Amino acid sequence: MKTLPALFPALALAVLLPAMARTAAAGDVDPTPAPAWQLKDLDGRTVTSDQFKHKVVVLDFWATWCGPCRSEIPGYVALQRKYAAAGLAIVGVSVDQADPGVVRKFVAEEKIDYPIVLADDQITSAFGGVEAIPTTVVIDRNGVIRYRKVGSMPTAEFEEILKRYLR
Repeated sequence: MKTLPALFPALALAVLLPAMARTAAAGDVDPTPAPAWQLKDLDGRTVTSDQFKHKVVVLDFWATWCGPCRSEIPGYVALQRKYAAAGLAIVGVSVDQADPGVVRKFVAEEKIDYPIVLADDQITSAFGGVEAIPTTVVIDRNGVIRYRKVGSMPTAEFEEILKRYLR
């Protein structure tokens, strides 16, 4: 993304404030069809929204340098393992500007076993802009955005939200 480097100071503050307040904004949203997307994974393969049809999808916009993002990832790994058979698909959307090798190293160290894709301007715009990270969007089995949060949230609290859509 071309616009992020100039925004790093503001983005860092935007990341810290939600972390201090726990969750800056979270809640059910007016149901809106999720936009279709197509992004590259860490190996350069194309990953598309169509691959997750009929699943509950969690799109997590994050970065390796984001403390609140890093603190949520172990919970997302656990939730993916716990609910994969029930149709949960977590997709990490890295907004890192560094070489994909930095992200790949982090993913290996943290044992992230859900798909990681590299963000571009189109996906951040399509999902209403990503003003702070982490920003997380929950899409139901019918491809409708149902929930959006900006900032971190305890895993147990987020799990309760996911259960509504996994039923």
